[in-house]
Order: sequence, then structure tokens, then C-alpha cells
Amino acid sequence: MRKFDTKVQYLKYKVLREVARLAWQGTLWENVLNIPKMIVPGKTPTMRCCVYKERAILAERVKIAIGGNPENPNVIEVIDIACDECPAAGYEVTDSCRGCLAHRCEDACRRGAISFDQNHTAHIDKSKCVECGQCAKVCPYSAIANRKRPCQNACKIKAISINGENAAAIDNEKCIACGACVYQCPFGAIMDKSFMLDVVDLIKQSEAGQNYRLYAVVAPSIASQFTYAKLGQVVTGLKKLGFHTVIEAALGADMVAYEESKELAEKGFLTSSCCPAFVRYVQTAYPELAEHISHNLSPMAMIAKYIKDTTENAKIIFIGPCTAKKMEVQLASVKPYVDTALTFEELQALFDSRDIELSELEEDVLDNASFYGRIFARSGGVSEAVAQAAKEHQITDFAVKACPCDGIEACKAALMRKKRNTLDANFIEGMACEGGCIGGAGCLTHGDRNKAQVDAYGKQALEKTITDAVSMLHSVQ
Repeated sequence: MRKFDTKVQYLKYKVLREVARLAWQGTLWENVLNIPKMIVPGKTPTMRCCVYKERAILAERVKIAIGGNPENPNVIEVIDIACDECPAAGYEVTDSCRGCLAHRCEDACRRGAISFDQNHTAHIDKSKCVECGQCAKVCPYSAIANRKRPCQNACKIKAISINGENAAAIDNEKCIACGACVYQCPFGAIMDKSFMLDVVDLIKQSEAGQNYRLYAVVAPSIASQFTYAKLGQVVTGLKKLGFHTVIEAALGADMVAYEESKELAEKGFLTSSCCPAFVRYVQTAYPELAEHISHNLSPMAMIAKYIKDTTENAKIIFIGPCTAKKMEVQLASVKPYVDTALTFEELQALFDSRDIELSELEEDVLDNASFYGRIFARSGGVSEAVAQAAKEHQITDFAVKACPCDGIEACKAALMRKKRNTLDANFIEGMACEGGCIGGAGCLTHGDRNKAQVDAYGKQALEKTITDAVSMLHSVQ
């Protein structure tokens, strides 16, 4: 039974599970230093040079699992001690250098960073090199390679650099918290902070008789996760975990599509507001376009606001694939409605920390949204939903002309074209993760099959139109 894509995810999960297990027992803080020893006993083979370094790194993972560095506002953190196995980044001369006489690389370098030894083999002076890549372009043997690290390759907005200690460093001003670096780092040296302990505390207080209802708002991409169990069993598991009610964020998506179609018709041009990483990217990289971001809340915040407006003493936990949601819930515009956010990885750890075996549970029902709300989980879904909502609103004097952007590079291209007034579209659907939310860093599994599962889940919706779904809002109280 494979629950995760990679062994790095599994290691991260084990730390989260043990932290949660001790938190349920109320013995976390007196045992927190023992967690690395629980996971890596003395004679267990490790991937590091010795068991002591392995435990030191695990201790850092534990810190992030219990909230991370409070002085760092970003939810993405680098574990410096674990970031020492990658080769030095930048352009390097490989063994393919033939020591030719042409020396085109030297001629192309404007910084004088290229020199040659007695065998005419080229060398790059890193103190002078500015990583322009001109030398690599002109080498007839392709002997100069750009040794980018996996985290740098994953970060398409260039928010990651290498510091003086040869470890990754994140520029918090540029970072959009998408988590691409978290998923791609082969050593798990970059992690997202967990606020799982807040959830454990809320559940324990609820079980102790606190007068509030605990709601789990689950992202529609959940349909492609927990593949070893049925979705109805996951719903039962959430209630067994301690949640009073489980609601689809897809219902919030229906609400957003309903309102966003009207806003688009009124303003003539919009960018979507659903993906917090995309919204952050527009605000930081294209501030002149920020005025075009839809004024609607995200689906998560939209449904959470409705619940809190209509239900006394409600506490709301969002559960989804997105690390950027952990930043979104801290925004002043969202914080009153969503108490905290979990990823699917963290939810799996919570289930197992309480020995809840999903595949053995009876099935409950999760049906509060339309097909269109559910397909917000994959690229193109928001555009389809907004177009459908416009049709249901009978907006006949305005045609939705969407530009769905699959991944942050596609978002960048669309925003650049809009900035230059060459974009033939009036609605930009921005999804920072490739594939959409189904490619989020907090997913248990990633891949093309997730799209088919989300579409199949959407077709199971009893509410066939967005209007039908929105009219069912009274059922969530």
C-alpha cells in the first residue's frame, strides 16, 4: 500500500506522525528530543554519514513540524544542516573540454572569468562569474554545464539562491510559498511549517466540552488522494478524528464562480483569486496588474466566511494540497474565517497518529458542490466554471475569453502579455502548480491520473449547475 510518491515524503510523514501521537497523549514537550531516536534507532542504517547527523537533521524536522522558526514569516524553511549534499551551483567546465585553440568561451566572457591551464583546459573563476551562460552557449563541445540544484530548477520565480555556506537560501520578498522546492528537494532539506498542533489542540478542546463546532473544509483535489481508501471513508475518518462536519471547499468554488462571472462582466478583465501563490506572484512581480485581481475571496475563505456568518462558535480547518494556503490563512482578509490549514500529508499523519485505518471504515457522504466547483482542482477548471456561471446568469452581452495558466511559468507569460497589451483574453486563470491544485506540494501523490480522478468525482455531483449548488447553502449549517 503506497501512500506517498517519495521516500522523502515518507520521512517527513513519520516525523509529523510522532509529533501528533505525543501531542494527543499530552507528552510532546517532555519527549520532543526523543523523537529523532524513535525514528532512527542506534543501529538503523541511515542516508547520512552517521546516525548522529541523521538525528540532528531529524531534530530540525521536528522543529518545523511543531511550527518552525517564529521569527521567519515564511512557511517554507531551509534545514541548513541537511542542505550539504548538492554540488556547488552555477556554470562549471566538465571533462568534455578538449582544450581547443579557439577559446570561444574566453572571448564570450565579458568578466574575464575564463582562464586556461597548461593543457589549455578552461576554468571558471567563481569570484568573477555572473552566471550569464554566454560561455556555455558558444562552446562547440557543450563542455560547460549549468549545475543548477533541484530546488533552483523547481523555483521558476528565482526566489532561491545559494548562500556562503553552500546551502539554499529563500528570498522571502519573492517567494510565493508554492512549495515546489519542498517537493523537489531530494534530501528533504526544504520543508513547509506545520500548524498541526493547533488542530490537535482544537480537537482536544472540542472533545473536552468546549462550546464550538469544528468544521473540516476539504479541497476538491482530495478526490485524487488517499487512493487506498474510498472518499466516503475519508469523510468518516475525519469525523472519527474529531470534526463535527466535513464541507467541500468546492461549494466555495461555486460561490466564487457565481460572483466572479458578474465581476468579470462588470470590469471587463480579471485575474483569478483562487490560488494564493498566483495572487502573491501578481502582487510582487506585476504590481501594476494587482488591481485586476478578483476582489472575491478564495473558495476556501468564501465558504468559511459563510459558515462563520451563519453558525455560532464555528472553528474551521482547511485541508488541501497547498502550502501557500498556510500563508493565506494569515492574511487579515482571511484570518477571521479560517483558523488554520493542513496539507493532505499532515492529515495522513493525524489519521495514523490515532490509528485510524481508513480502508476499514464505513462510507459517509460528501456532496455539497457542483461539477464545476469540483473541477477547480485542476488547471482549466476555474475558467470553465466562470464561463458556466456567466451562462447561468444569462450574461449575453459579454463573452468570457479565458487564458488558463498551467504552472507559474505559464502565469508569467500571460501576465507579461497583458502588461504589453498583447493578450487576447479577458480572464487569466492562474495556477502556480503544474496541473493545478492536484499538483500541490502537500499532495500525497502527484501525476496525470489525478486529473481524471477529479473529473470523475465532479461528474458524481448531484447538483448539476452552479446555481443549484449555491441554492443548497442552507444545508451546511
